[in-house]
Amino acid sequence: MKFKTSTEPLSIFAYSSLTDIVMLLLIFFLLTSQFVIQTGVRVKLPGSKTNEQSMPSRLIVTLTAGGGIFIGNEEIGINELSGKLESIKLGILEDNLIIRSDKSVAVDLVIKVIDAAKSVGIEKFTIETEREKL
Repeated sequence: MKFKTSTEPLSIFAYSSLTDIVMLLLIFFLLTSQFVIQTGVRVKLPGSKTNEQSMPSRLIVTLTAGGGIFIGNEEIGINELSGKLESIKLGILEDNLIIRSDKSVAVDLVIKVIDAAKSVGIEKFTIETEREKL
């Protein structure tokens, strides 16, 4: 059996192997990326060795280092917090409040947020943390 060899460039190009590689890369990046809902307010979360992924929720209160209190991207005062939480709670069935507090925020402000949430019937609280680097 004689094989034909030539030095001519290929006139056709098979795209099937290229599309397979692209699809595998796409699947890899989709599976390894994290889909986390975060508000637009940036805070430095406290670290924890036993950090667990929290479930996405609409009941998220963010406390900034300057003493600001945010629900979503809207800044509100501590006196308006219970009314705002009550209006959000009526529209959804969740009863878990996620508190995203900057690590420099005083515990007193966190307690005031928990008290405001308890006054509208929210009984479960999660303080969001980030995984400590080893």
